[in-house]
Parts: sequence; C-alpha cells; structure tokens
Amino acid sequence: MADHGKDHAEHVHGSMDTSVQEKTFAGFIRLSTWGAGISIGVLIFMALVNS
Repeated sequence: MADHGKDHAEHVHGSMDTSVQEKTFAGFIRLSTWGAGISIGVLIFMALVNS
C-alpha cells in the first residue's frame, strides 16, 4: 500500500513546474501542423500531376 505518513508534503494543486511538458506539447503541435501541411501539399501535387 502507499505510504501516507507525515514525511510526505501535501500536494498543492497548480504548484508543479510544467514548462518542459508545455515545450514538448508545443513541439508536437508544430510537428503535426507541418506534417499535415506537407501531406496536403503532396496530395495536391499528385492530383495536379496525374490529370
């Protein structure tokens, strides 16, 4: 079982440093946006070349 003794500090909501997670999420969104844009561009190019 989990130890809920007095040695552990109480968690205060909103006190955790989330700057690393925010940078990672921003990078993921940026990469996803670029990937989607490139995919759409390739599809448009393929449609124009094939016609």
